[in-house]
Amino acid sequence: MAFIKEEIEDLRIEEVFSLKQEDTEEQTAACQLTGTDQCGSKHNIQTKENSVLSLQTYPFTRRSHKEKKRIKELGPDRPNLQIQQQSSNRGRAYTRGFTTTSYGKWSWLAGCDVSHAFYCFPCLLFQSPGTETPWATTGVRDLKHLSEKCKRHESSRSHLDNAMRLQIFGKLNIAEQLDENYRIGIRRHNEEVIKNRHILSRIIDCVKFCGAFELALHGHDESESSDNPGIFRGLVDFVASLDGVLKEHLENAAVFKGTSKIMQNELLDCMLSVVKEHIIKEAQSRDFLSIQVDETTEIATQCQLVLVLRYIDAKSNVQERFFEFIPLHSATADSIVTALKERLAVILPEDQKSKLISQSYDGASVMRRSTAGVQRKIQDVYPNAHYIHCYAHELSLIMQQATSYIPKVRIFFSDLGGFASFFSRSPKRTDVLDKVVAQRLPNSSDVRWNFHSCAISTVFEYREDLIRCFETIQDSGDFDLITVREARAFAMLLEDQDFKFFLQLFHNIMPHVDLLYTKLQKKDIDSDHIKKSIQKFQQDIKKIRNSLHPLVDQSSAGGSQAKRRRSLNPEVHERIAAEVCNTILGHTMERFSFTNHLVSATLLQGDRFEQFKITFPEDALSRTLKAYPVLNGSKLKTELSLIYCKEDFRACCGAVDLLQLFMENNLEEVFSETVTLLKILITTPTTTTEAKRCFSTLKRIKTFLRNNMNQERLNALAMLSMEKKLVTEMTDFNQKVIEKFASQNGEQRAEFLFK
Repeated sequence: MAFIKEEIEDLRIEEVFSLKQEDTEEQTAACQLTGTDQCGSKHNIQTKENSVLSLQTYPFTRRSHKEKKRIKELGPDRPNLQIQQQSSNRGRAYTRGFTTTSYGKWSWLAGCDVSHAFYCFPCLLFQSPGTETPWATTGVRDLKHLSEKCKRHESSRSHLDNAMRLQIFGKLNIAEQLDENYRIGIRRHNEEVIKNRHILSRIIDCVKFCGAFELALHGHDESESSDNPGIFRGLVDFVASLDGVLKEHLENAAVFKGTSKIMQNELLDCMLSVVKEHIIKEAQSRDFLSIQVDETTEIATQCQLVLVLRYIDAKSNVQERFFEFIPLHSATADSIVTALKERLAVILPEDQKSKLISQSYDGASVMRRSTAGVQRKIQDVYPNAHYIHCYAHELSLIMQQATSYIPKVRIFFSDLGGFASFFSRSPKRTDVLDKVVAQRLPNSSDVRWNFHSCAISTVFEYREDLIRCFETIQDSGDFDLITVREARAFAMLLEDQDFKFFLQLFHNIMPHVDLLYTKLQKKDIDSDHIKKSIQKFQQDIKKIRNSLHPLVDQSSAGGSQAKRRRSLNPEVHERIAAEVCNTILGHTMERFSFTNHLVSATLLQGDRFEQFKITFPEDALSRTLKAYPVLNGSKLKTELSLIYCKEDFRACCGAVDLLQLFMENNLEEVFSETVTLLKILITTPTTTTEAKRCFSTLKRIKTFLRNNMNQERLNALAMLSMEKKLVTEMTDFNQKVIEKFASQNGEQRAEFLFK
């Protein structure tokens, strides 16, 4: 009996293993096989699943559990065999031939119409040790002694073993059938696993909540008697008040409660692993991939490199996924390249290197150098990864150049920053500002030009109120002499003709800068949109430059003659204003000039389709094909020629709209090369804004009070915060985290695994 239990247990393990096998191409190929008859001639035979030839070609043990059950139900194949044998007895000749009655004598007997021989069906399936070769491999053809051989084989140990395996296959284990306690134990264990998984899922929800809203998980003292156990423990206690199962667990659990710091870190590691696996799988299934990279120094003076992946998902939506914060010992090109290569090797296998089509940085010299920079070294490994300089950063450089190159303009912005600084140093001054002006002054910044724009707009709109505010401070006896003196100086500055002129000039310019800056930070913007936005920006700046004379006349009108004599004359004002506009226009044309891999956007500008219909853009096409060899040039040209002729396509605004039009109308196969080009253009990032947003999250997570946070915990919390929408959309997220947690080594992990 022990031997039978042992054999049955082996069979049960084999059955469980077979359940995990997936269908392969071999299963399909096994239905169409090539056979050889006795004369040596080859012929194709459409075989049955239970035929001898099928089972020899594609063994029973390699098939799926579903196939095995079907073969057992079909039973042995019993074709009409062509066997004729001559024999003699006492000088008389006999001819023995095959008859179907042979099958009726033995239920296990099978036949093969290719080799024209008999086989044992159970032995053919399982072939346990000691199985007789003729009955499982070569076949038996001796009709004269067939009855004797069948009786002898029927009594062999190997046949009995194989027959028993066939009979119990697909049925419950005998031990389970005999042992009621064993079944009860399994049922109780699975019920306990369901309960444990429910408890762990609630704890995972609490961790997700803290991560999504960037809250610190543990507090100063997490003991049972603590009055300040932290947000996570407080949240767990709150959920327990609504969930009786969790409440009972927290009250009665002696060893494993699931709220310790170690448990938090393990769950965070599993969550990070689940999300990263999802992102990698999604990125590998896409046609093209781009990366955005930037570096910063966080609160603990550790240099952090952020990696963001950009691709088009299955619904044709642009996705920019945070992947990881990478600690760097030094911000050198070699250090950055080494870190990026390690991560990219995990994301893209060797055969998918061509998918990486662009790399975007903020323009630092260590990144953009054409010989020893990061972009050059990455492109040596990923040849299609063209370098993109962040266009939002380019705009900041343009405005920085326009405002720092001319001395009078530089002085104006220096004076402008003094207003916010004056009020920020004293609550009493701020109180007067709130009462008189009822509007705070934003601080200016050399990096973020929208702060300059806000300061200019506020001072321009509330200039008269600010003058009254400074006069109130002068007339009040509550302020010291230094404050009074500064207030008087600022009041005079607001009346100064030069200051008023530059305030008016940049009040006209900055809204257009803000508009372009906002567009350049959008996730779904493409090269076509950028080109149109830049052209509109240049037209607006030209209009301001062409209308400077009325602006000069307006700013010089009014005021005393003495004040006008101390100010610049109108001709100088007009000359400086024209120089500012020309500087912006010149740098815009230079910095936003499209390189070979971005000039392809001009091929898909809807407003130029009518022009391209007459004169095809051969130069843009040739540069596009040079940048992206994956494109079929002749087919792409034919498709574009057809698109240019159709008026329906001219209304599309940008590459995203055109791609969605193709997808909605099922035209992706008709215009396959154009769709490929559109995907390249859309996947190519034009800004590193998402990387900057990641740094904002980094500063909120790793604060002064949490500056000793380890890197794995930081990445997990950052992932839960920045990809909270993705985590929410993954309906089986908690179950995947539990499976990963249970698969790790640990004595108590079996409590989360079903039997």
